[in-house]
Amino acid sequence: MANPDFQGREYPATAPYSVGREKIREFAEAVGATDPAHHDLVAARGLGYPDLVAPPTFAVVIAQRAESQYVSDPEAGIDFSRVVHADERFTHHHPIVAGDELVTVLHVDSVTSRGALSMVTTRCEIFATSETGFGSDTVPGTPVVTVTSTLAVRGEDA
Repeated sequence: MANPDFQGREYPATAPYSVGREKIREFAEAVGATDPAHHDLVAARGLGYPDLVAPPTFAVVIAQRAESQYVSDPEAGIDFSRVVHADERFTHHHPIVAGDELVTVLHVDSVTSRGALSMVTTRCEIFATSETGFGSDTVPGTPVVTVTSTLAVRGEDA
């Protein structure tokens, strides 16, 4: 059962994640994203991007790195073998493009338990650490994506 004392906790920013062209291409292929801007640099630049643009759900790769801080904390009470992913939402503030350096701050927004089931909602705020080159308003510390995830954590009696 998830520890309710973790509700409201904020974790420190992760080490920067360097977004690479090949990671974008591999992710796009894995999820069936065929837009040329995910695969072809000329096509991406023709659309106004400085480099390959990631599919919208690419942010999950970065968010899961941050969520591992919480899930792997033994005091949190999360047995990952008993977790079912219930929901995931993405709010994009800027596109993710190859060359971005991104850090994530993880928030545990809620921990609610009913019987042997806990529902945990986390929020990952993903920020650029340096200018990405996408638009003149992109400055260090600019929000890029917010990823909100809800996990159902079954207790041993469930």
